Amino acid sequence: MLATLIPLFDEKMTVKAYSLFTQKANYLMNPIFLGTGLNDGAGHITGLEIINSMGIETITKDSDIFIPVTNVSLFSNINEQCDAPHNRIVILIDRTVKPEDMYVNRIRELKSMGYKFAIRKLSVPDFEPYRSILSLMDYILLDHKKIVIEKARIYFTKVYPDIKLIAGNIEAQEIFDSLKEQGGYQLYEGEFYRVPITKGSTEIAPVKVNYIELLNIVNSDNFDLTKAADVIGRDTALVISLLEMVNHMAINSEITSIRHAAAMLGQRELKKWITTAVTKQLCADKPSEVARVSLLRAKFAENLAPIFEQAGQSQELFMMGLFSVLDVILGKTMTEALEMLKVSKNISRALISKEGPYAELYTFMLQYESASWTDVDRVMLLKELDTDAVYNAYIDTLKWYRELFIK
Repeated sequence: MLATLIPLFDEKMTVKAYSLFTQKANYLMNPIFLGTGLNDGAGHITGLEIINSMGIETITKDSDIFIPVTNVSLFSNINEQCDAPHNRIVILIDRTVKPEDMYVNRIRELKSMGYKFAIRKLSVPDFEPYRSILSLMDYILLDHKKIVIEKARIYFTKVYPDIKLIAGNIEAQEIFDSLKEQGGYQLYEGEFYRVPITKGSTEIAPVKVNYIELLNIVNSDNFDLTKAADVIGRDTALVISLLEMVNHMAINSEITSIRHAAAMLGQRELKKWITTAVTKQLCADKPSEVARVSLLRAKFAENLAPIFEQAGQSQELFMMGLFSVLDVILGKTMTEALEMLKVSKNISRALISKEGPYAELYTFMLQYESASWTDVDRVMLLKELDTDAVYNAYIDTLKWYRELFIK
């Protein structure tokens, strides 16, 4: 089983929902699932199983979760499979669910239980034939490249005033800005928020310079705890976070200074804390999802290290994942951003040109993140990776991320 989360934003770049995309088996390793076995176990909804095993709060505190279902699993006993609040679950269907009585009645039944619905992969000619289905939808995902939003807005406002429009597969920030300016969409989905910067800005805010200085200190061999503590002392948010961290680790610690707190953590724990805490602060003026991507990639890369036979480099791979959106965070090209930090050549090569010993893991992580299952399957087949191990590495990453904000 494989799973990944795809965020959906509003026009203020606030995450309003996630789509939980899953794959129950490696189709290249198990070609039967592409043929007669396609519907084997179709009554079992993998997304709901994941939510039940992790708890919906582990995935997100208050956002909705879009769960894809097939025209077969739509008729399964969803209530028995769903432990989460029904109003947080958006059942995502596509055009395989036909505008026929048996489907319409089933959707009505599930909506009466509190579930929401969304539909995707409809083209403009489908809109009229699908009236009976669309009238029951809470959301519709539209291909912004094939839709004239001015006309769509008029049509849906008149015919389906309660349906929310989602622009899908947005590839660049400029496209998002243009769609937002035109109006009509309520949510936006795509990789536009983490697209690599190709032309950098010339200045960095003074506070961010302090953060970069701090990262450079802890990335030096046998770094000076006192020097790190003094830089931490320049930022109130970091001081508070450090004290909370120390107090969480030691009851009645009676911390007398920032240097004392840093000494209590020691070099290894202080470095680990700084790399995550500083990343959060660097992303303070960016969409929260950028920080989330950075931290998730860091932990996922660390978890994938032993699977890719690179366990000895797990901490360096953590840094690679953490800095993988540094260009977006700093508003510079990746080359310019990494020149400001003391990172290894292996990290630089992977992030700038996808070369070197870490490139394969890095590319795999990006493919997994975007639910490019065919590419993921190919790598897993060639390297003989264990599907459950990869899945568990990702689930552990989500749990770790959630715990960062519970403490």
